[in-house]
Amino acid sequence: MIELSLVGVRVELPSNQPIVLLKENEGERYLPIWIGAVEATAIAFALQGIQTPRPMTHDLMRDILLGTDIQVERVLISELVDQTFFAVIRMTQNGTATEVSSRPSDAIALAVRINAPIFAAESVLDQAGIELKDEEETEVEKFREFLDQVTPDDFATGQ
Repeated sequence: MIELSLVGVRVELPSNQPIVLLKENEGERYLPIWIGAVEATAIAFALQGIQTPRPMTHDLMRDILLGTDIQVERVLISELVDQTFFAVIRMTQNGTATEVSSRPSDAIALAVRINAPIFAAESVLDQAGIELKDEEETEVEKFREFLDQVTPDDFATGQ
């Protein structure tokens, strides 16, 4: 298991497909995962600290977990099968651990809201991780600048 940091979300052009980008903490590999627009918005809202008038699904999940004294230990991007990523959310309550299957985008949206660590299985990074050369690192810096300027409305469908 390798701990990752969330670099952010963006819209991949020209397809307008949202992507979440993770980077291993103790290495140079990045893990790009293509996600849905709704999930991209949920992650972007959390990253930007935007509070909606009514709880979004991931906010509701956070509130339920907190209200029932369930702690999320970690999120794990566990598998990559036929170009589909799988994740599990590991939770504990009263000393009992449980793992629940999840889409990576939902697990990440929850992790951002509760500050839970994000991990990937070594096999996932071996299959889908990418290392960036120096000129590609400039692209990552552009990506970070983009993240500083992007708003959740940028992920609305039809734009």
